[in-house]
Amino acid sequence: MKIRSLLLGSVAAAGLATAGYAADLGVVTSLDVCDQLGLSGLTISSDDNCLVITGNVAFEYDWGDYKIGAPGHIDHVYQDFYNNTGNTYAVIDNDGLLDSNADVDTWLKFVGTADSDFGPASATIKLISEDINGVSDPTVKIDEAWVGIGDTTMLMAGYKSSIFNKGDDSPLNYLGLFNSSSVNTGVGFETEGARTGGDVIQVVSNLGNGISIGGALENLGGEHATAGNAEHNVATNGTLTGVGVLSYAGDGITAHVSFAADNAGHLAGDKSSWKVHAGFTGAWDPIKLVVAGSADDTGWWNVLGSAAATFDMFTLAISGEADHVGATAANGGATGTEWGAGASISATVTDGVTVNLGGRFFDGLVTDVWQVEGGLSAAVTETITLTGAIGATESTDPADPLAYYGKVGAAWAPGGGFTAGASLAATSIGGYKAVFTAAKSIK
Repeated sequence: MKIRSLLLGSVAAAGLATAGYAADLGVVTSLDVCDQLGLSGLTISSDDNCLVITGNVAFEYDWGDYKIGAPGHIDHVYQDFYNNTGNTYAVIDNDGLLDSNADVDTWLKFVGTADSDFGPASATIKLISEDINGVSDPTVKIDEAWVGIGDTTMLMAGYKSSIFNKGDDSPLNYLGLFNSSSVNTGVGFETEGARTGGDVIQVVSNLGNGISIGGALENLGGEHATAGNAEHNVATNGTLTGVGVLSYAGDGITAHVSFAADNAGHLAGDKSSWKVHAGFTGAWDPIKLVVAGSADDTGWWNVLGSAAATFDMFTLAISGEADHVGATAANGGATGTEWGAGASISATVTDGVTVNLGGRFFDGLVTDVWQVEGGLSAAVTETITLTGAIGATESTDPADPLAYYGKVGAAWAPGGGFTAGASLAATSIGGYKAVFTAAKSIK
């Protein structure tokens, strides 16, 4: 008997049994397949399938005098307090030339789900449209197209993101850490290495007690960077990457270890053929702790530790990181160990008002950098939050002078999935950057 028939029969029986009270309580007369599957949001249902639609439209416009191009290695990332996208750091550069950038990013995701003897069976299609380097590109591209089936054990196949887990590695201090910022927060890799995601076959199983395990073949017949073309994708017949993940979540703890290895090592040049990422986050009031590490076969390793303690209105946080750079073409053959540290104190002075004071330092292969900043965040209404900060930063590179800076911003979230914001940043060396953002989510 189908779940739908069973549920409708139960509802009908309940309605007949309580007919005398219908005027006061009301009677449910039908349940669609989305209710049966426990799916909600923006849905369309048929007799057997529930289609869930989600999406987002985000717009950003930047204007001012702020670009410096691609600075390269971590030694220049101290300017990252403005923007870091694809290794291009938006920095106040006072070159007297106006800079601007308009970016519209959109995505729309459709997930159709039906019941089966093995659990929910689903098909996912995600469409995206992204601007590239500030140039409008209305082309719609497929970002995900895959099928899946199962409940506690799930089989997934098609074009989608990796099961390789890179979480549980965010520093807890106010400014974060320099190398952490350069690898999109946390611990990362010197080179892209063993490539994951793309065309995949994945199996993930919940073993109970918070433990899950996953295995996959990813980047099937995909691309790899060869020694003769080290920074570009080159199609390699038969290339694939094996991925394994072990995760735990429960009792205030999340943790994982992920491993990936490909079969194209003989073509990789200075690109890694295996990589590993592990992370741990634990929260025991009033203490929170993060420990993480990553490594690959180029000789790169990266570790991070962070702790925070909250006492009444104050939160104290301290973080540290270190990495060892292998001799790769990406860094000109330089090799050695770098390290960094950061600390902060935050105070919730009144409801909705938080004051932050923090600093961070990085000892790089070539130069050292530091940054200090004090910031204020105030929720002036239920929908409007104002922010402001002042700070200073400098590196030992003679081309990077001591710079003082200030930032102000406003964020508006009136509801309905709509958000907007405006901000302005300026430095003592003559540059400035104004930003406007607006977004609306569909869910």
